[in-house]
Amino acid sequence: MAAKPRMFVFDSWAIIAYFEDEPAGQKIEEIIIDANEREIPMWMSVVNAGEVWYIVARQTSPSEAESTIAELRSLGIQLDNPDWKATRQAAAFKSKHKMSYADAFAAALSMQKNAHLVTGDNEFKQVEKEMKILWV
Repeated sequence: MAAKPRMFVFDSWAIIAYFEDEPAGQKIEEIIIDANEREIPMWMSVVNAGEVWYIVARQTSPSEAESTIAELRSLGIQLDNPDWKATRQAAAFKSKHKMSYADAFAAALSMQKNAHLVTGDNEFKQVEKEMKILWV
């Protein structure tokens, strides 16, 4: 039996799926509710939060993007400011794999926190042997 997650990191794919009520959004909502009930820490890199912000701003408006980030935080998801160690890890992922730089930050944060990365983004398939991924 796989170990129960003790921490989660969300990439922008998962958060966008949640906010846009995509099919995976229900599963992500269940993870968030369960994490809050069991007091499991949830994280997201500010780089990925910035990605969510610009996607929402493009689709709607900057004020809606601000509201989305505020709601993200109200869900209990903490934003992490990457230090040099995390940035260096993200750069290493980017240098070795065909993935976006923002995704590399999600992967680096997941490794740094020893957390399960919550995603459905197939870009992470190439690094799934290097970290714990919760596919949604």
